[in-house]
Amino acid sequence: MASGNLIDSRLVTRPVVLERPISPSNRDACLIQIYPTGLTIGTRHPLNEKDAILGRDDDCDITVHDPSISRRHSRLESTGGGYRITDLNSTNGTFVNDVPANRTMLTDGDYLRLGTCLFRFLAGGNVEAEYHEELYRMAILDGLTGMHNKRYLLDHLEREIDRSTRYERPLTLILIDVDHFKAINDSMGHLAGDLALRELSHCLRPNLRNYDLLARYGGEEFAAVLSETSRKDAIAIAEQLRRAVENHRFEFEGRAFRVTISLGVATVVRNEPLEPEELIRLADVQLYSAKRAGRNCVSSWELKICQESLALSVRE
Repeated sequence: MASGNLIDSRLVTRPVVLERPISPSNRDACLIQIYPTGLTIGTRHPLNEKDAILGRDDDCDITVHDPSISRRHSRLESTGGGYRITDLNSTNGTFVNDVPANRTMLTDGDYLRLGTCLFRFLAGGNVEAEYHEELYRMAILDGLTGMHNKRYLLDHLEREIDRSTRYERPLTLILIDVDHFKAINDSMGHLAGDLALRELSHCLRPNLRNYDLLARYGGEEFAAVLSETSRKDAIAIAEQLRRAVENHRFEFEGRAFRVTISLGVATVVRNEPLEPEELIRLADVQLYSAKRAGRNCVSSWELKICQESLALSVRE
């Protein structure tokens, strides 16, 4: 892709056969992010016939976490018959088909560039939106459980760490592991194990808040990211998760079986950058503490760098 021009004239589109009809939500106009590559590619931003502010700030209507985008970068105005884009004195500019935007009306298929991020505007009823949405779902969701996958988890965790560090707010990661999962597979078969993993998402999700992230970390391990959550509140949430699984009736081909989980909780409050891998390591240490304590329990850790204090609590 040539520098200075993010639209590659060599791009070739091919017809795609869709397996399911377009849902009503996909009939709305939307922006599809197509550059840079990575987890954000294919992200669909529905416009819903409303005005919208685009920018890096979390309070924008469409938030794009990219350093080339200003906090409040541009404004999309719904005109009733379409959308008009206006730059808000951004640092790196707003462009439609590589022409600076100045109250520019968007037409179906236009390329919208904010900083170095490239979007494609698709008018309502464009079948391509369904295709892009399906590709995006495949990139961020775990096929077995429907939870977010590890790749999305790490990307989300990096953003949340940056936000919590900037505002010195607590951030909690809970690692969850199914106890004796191998025994379930060995005694009842891998289909029963798969069922248990799928059922877990139904047990765990209702006990988390709407803005908490639940992801499959790998195998029989899961993770929950709790923003602005103190250690005390995180332990209470972790205990709710543990009880929900313990009390759930798992059944496969008429046979009931019991599932329990161990949870490692790591809460950080700091004013210095932290790598996602370090927070995962802290939670993993507590997960193994819970395993050593007999399983089916919660172990927690809080790290406050600004106060150089460390507290450890293990639930028996």
